Amino acid sequence: MAANSEPMHVSINVPEVKLSSASGHRKMPVIGLGSAVDNIDESAMKSAVLESIKLGYRHFDTASLYGTESALGEAIAEALNLGLVASREELFITTKLWCSDAHRDLVVPALKKSLKTLQIEYVDLYLIHWPMSAKPSEKLRNDIPEEDLVALDYNGVWEAMEECQRHGLTKSIGVSNFSPKKIETILAFATIPPTVNQIEPES
Repeated sequence: MAANSEPMHVSINVPEVKLSSASGHRKMPVIGLGSAVDNIDESAMKSAVLESIKLGYRHFDTASLYGTESALGEAIAEALNLGLVASREELFITTKLWCSDAHRDLVVPALKKSLKTLQIEYVDLYLIHWPMSAKPSEKLRNDIPEEDLVALDYNGVWEAMEECQRHGLTKSIGVSNFSPKKIETILAFATIPPTVNQIEPES
């Protein structure tokens, strides 16, 4: 009897959690694929996303800083074209606002730019990447000079984040790397509370 040479694909069933302040009662898969890498290889990133979708992953995390939004967007488009997912709604996409765009008048344009790069009409979760701002700059950089750092306008930036959700550019909004005290600052005036605080646990 000849052995079957077809590759075996094992799919995973990822649990979901309901996001309390999300539009349309959106649910978030609790396991996702991150896309932060030191040296970007767009072809490799695109392949990794496509293989992950085949395995059952539906949550993909990126950020404007990472430089991987383009590769993720291409992978989403190809996954839809190949029928790996039936619709955009099957995927949960997270991206983040970088410090140099964390200003009241730059939040919405920054998300619109990310959406254009991702080739999608909305993200499922939009996060403030860090609780700080930097002087506006076309070039995003991780090593922000200390003299370029400025205090975050919590009220103005969060109002703009809420505007993103109300306009349908994102289904939910949240923060990343925020301390409990900084979250309390936002909760004191927010009309849409942060639905997520994404943190990286120390190993």
